Amino acid sequence: MYVGLIGLGIMGKPMAKNLLKAGYSLYVNDLNNEAVEEIVAAGAKAASKKEIGEKCDLVLTMLPNSPQVKDVMLGDDGVATHMKPGSTFIDMSSINPVASQEIAAVLSEKGIDMLDAPVSGGEPKAIDGTLSFMVGGKQEVFDRFKPVLETMGSSVVRCGEIGAGNTTKLANQIIVALNLAACSEAFTLTKMANVDPRLVFDAIRGGLAGSTVMDAKMPMILERNFKPGFKIDLHIKDLDNAIDCAHEIGAPVPLTVQVQEMMQNLHFDGRGQDDHSGISNYYAKISGTTIG
Repeated sequence: MYVGLIGLGIMGKPMAKNLLKAGYSLYVNDLNNEAVEEIVAAGAKAASKKEIGEKCDLVLTMLPNSPQVKDVMLGDDGVATHMKPGSTFIDMSSINPVASQEIAAVLSEKGIDMLDAPVSGGEPKAIDGTLSFMVGGKQEVFDRFKPVLETMGSSVVRCGEIGAGNTTKLANQIIVALNLAACSEAFTLTKMANVDPRLVFDAIRGGLAGSTVMDAKMPMILERNFKPGFKIDLHIKDLDNAIDCAHEIGAPVPLTVQVQEMMQNLHFDGRGQDDHSGISNYYAKISGTTIG
């Protein structure tokens, strides 16, 4: 099987390496030539969007947002223009589920199948191939390409038809964002009450308040290590999509809107490229107290 991957950023680059380790013939494309050269050195072939569309049975994208996915696939001389009927497109980006449905409808007219398959886990899990995939699309297409996704993830779950993957990812991103804000708020309280946040973390992590988010991000907050595994600006994008989707269907998301405002404040403070655990800096700003 010939596989094309467009998008070699923080997530796409290690995902490409795992595809190569699994033995897939991989063609890659990205605006960043250094990223392309790194993956070519690992065994892939550099290709234009046209070449990927013509040569590949499966096209994957890992791009920032809906406009980029639409442009790459459906824009002037987009990949879909060159794909063969019977080929498949899997978008691993986190985008608005409505956009996924719109892209799938256009591709269906060309005889091209599609899955939306956003991921959770950040850069560390992209590197070790243990991402969680949330997938939307036809059952038979999912069954056919599940082994490909399993080379990059330890959990691959079909959540429903097209758009269901990104709807699930939006729910995931809401929970992560609110959890980060809750941790930041709670540990600011303990610090201001002169109780050591490290001891509080050790005491509560095994109880009901414990979570994967807390385990992964509180050590970073305590060390004030905001090297991005997942950037604040990217989380803002995901929450924008969640809020837009919620407004379209009438779902109430008041807490999401509140945390989005915190992240926007950090963005305008020049912290948008920090890890999303940097939401703790919003609390440091308004309280005058640093957790770490």
